[in-house]
Amino acid sequence: MPTNGLHQVLKIQFGLVNDTDRYLTAESFGFKVNASAPSLKRKQMWLLEPDPGQGTAVLFRSSHLGRYLSAEEDGRVACEAERPGRDCRFLVLPQPDGRWVLQSEPHGRFFGGTEDQLSCFATAITPAELWTVHLAIHPQAHLLSVSRRRYAHLCPQEDEIAADSNTPWGVDALVTLIFQNRQYCLKSCDSRYLRSDGRLVWEPEARTRYTLEFKAGKLAFKDCDGRYLAPVGPTGTLRAGRNTRPGKDELFDLEESHPQVVLVAANHRYVSVRQGINVSANQDEELDHETFLMQIDRETRKCTFYSSTGGYWTLVTHGGIQATATQVSENTMFEMEWRGRRVALKASNGRYVCMKKNGQLAAISDFVGEDEEFILKLINRPILVLRGLDGFVCHRRGSNQLDTNRSVYDVFHLSFSDGAYQIRGRGGGFWHTGSHGSVCSDGERAEDFLFEFRERGRLAIRARSGKYLRGGASGLLRADADAPAGFALWEY
Repeated sequence: MPTNGLHQVLKIQFGLVNDTDRYLTAESFGFKVNASAPSLKRKQMWLLEPDPGQGTAVLFRSSHLGRYLSAEEDGRVACEAERPGRDCRFLVLPQPDGRWVLQSEPHGRFFGGTEDQLSCFATAITPAELWTVHLAIHPQAHLLSVSRRRYAHLCPQEDEIAADSNTPWGVDALVTLIFQNRQYCLKSCDSRYLRSDGRLVWEPEARTRYTLEFKAGKLAFKDCDGRYLAPVGPTGTLRAGRNTRPGKDELFDLEESHPQVVLVAANHRYVSVRQGINVSANQDEELDHETFLMQIDRETRKCTFYSSTGGYWTLVTHGGIQATATQVSENTMFEMEWRGRRVALKASNGRYVCMKKNGQLAAISDFVGEDEEFILKLINRPILVLRGLDGFVCHRRGSNQLDTNRSVYDVFHLSFSDGAYQIRGRGGGFWHTGSHGSVCSDGERAEDFLFEFRERGRLAIRARSGKYLRGGASGLLRADADAPAGFALWEY
């Protein structure tokens, strides 16, 4: 499978939360640090980097400033260093409850404090020196075993998650990280939690929670007994092994989960590559050959479709569409036009893709009619986490409304019907639009929302009023945006 940006290891960005639930913040003014912020935003995001000297120490770099956290011998801390020096080296000491202690490697003192009274001078560990790791990446991703070079996916027949897949294909490869009680759970696509003995259970419990550890830029998951998740046996079943220290077998990468879609043409059949290299609408069921990985270019916002047979859709002679390209080029890029419940695709020759009488697709139309419209269905987000410019979407406490600026997130359930999506929240209530554009989550009947995939990793959601859902200054989710941009785009 060619790379071409398909396999993007996520940069692990995170926040550090102290014992008073405030985030470590790097300020632009004076490069000072404090622990005053109540939520995780740009100034509160950090990257962990390995020590260039290949030691056990690590470096903390501010995502916002691009500078490194340092601690001097007298305990003074700052985030000023453009290049890491001796004072920037810290040891991470994971605690049994999942929190971290940061110890200055050259000086041996512990980092902690409250508000703007932070220092790295403590000789003993107290609650003020304990930090919770809160991942700032979008929590839905693919999980790759470093040792086996195989992807984790749900195996419904064996009732387990196994790391035995060469490609992260289909809905089964989606893993959702759930932040709970200062630790993380791994949730499968069918909403079950992975227990450390390899079983899948419907409710989170002590054995479904893991402490995150980082080693050389990779992730390890430590269970409540101090053992680490690893692929075990010939099938690569994920469960806690015997090791109490993470080796290569216990390390994982998180990779970006691109949308995987199926398309239905005007003949009510699925677009497929089942019968050869020609892309044709000729199948009655959606399986691997009818599933396409859709990737949107950051600059042009045009998209590519990658097939399970290992080729991109590409424009060929006389306007035909074949799944034969191994590299992204101008002829593999398609412009999407959103037409309510349907989508039209324009190829690089300036013509629209249509379904010919024999079912084959070809870019030969100058106008959009019934044969040029397709239903596009997202299949690898049966459960959905949304993040906007201000934070995650989450139920507002004691209300039927939804916040858009939270550091924590709720997981919503998605269903699909005739080009539209229905979103179900906590307690089984459906999202619906109320008066003055408010979006509520306690509907007894499903309301249709339209998803428009506008940018790489971001979509716009259109309500029945024609307005787009947005966040903004109020912190409430509302359906009152006229354009799919800015606060009306959602990472999913």
